[in-house]
Amino acid sequence: MPDYQEMIGKIKFDQNGLVPAIAQDLCNQQVLMLAYMNPESLRLTLETGYCTYWSRSRKTLWKKGESSGNLQKVKEIFYDCDADAILILVEQTGPACHTGNRSCFYRRIDRD
Repeated sequence: MPDYQEMIGKIKFDQNGLVPAIAQDLCNQQVLMLAYMNPESLRLTLETGYCTYWSRSRKTLWKKGESSGNLQKVKEIFYDCDADAILILVEQTGPACHTGNRSCFYRRIDRD
């Protein structure tokens, strides 16, 4: 198994040890959700091939879909030019949002 420490070391985690992680559907490019990762959740994501995030409210790791079955299989991971945000292209099983919506971004702000 590869050592992911060098890859993880390229990411600039914030003062709380977190980095924003955007999950995007590989097939249709729909943005599914925004969550946060710490070095451990990023390592687990790289090792297992399934998204694991850090829950800021529960202060614990959570594998996306572990209880719901709505897994996110990782296809590719990118990081931005400042290395302070991650984009994960996934194959999404079921809805990504805890509300049952396919994406967490289902509400629009109307300008008029």
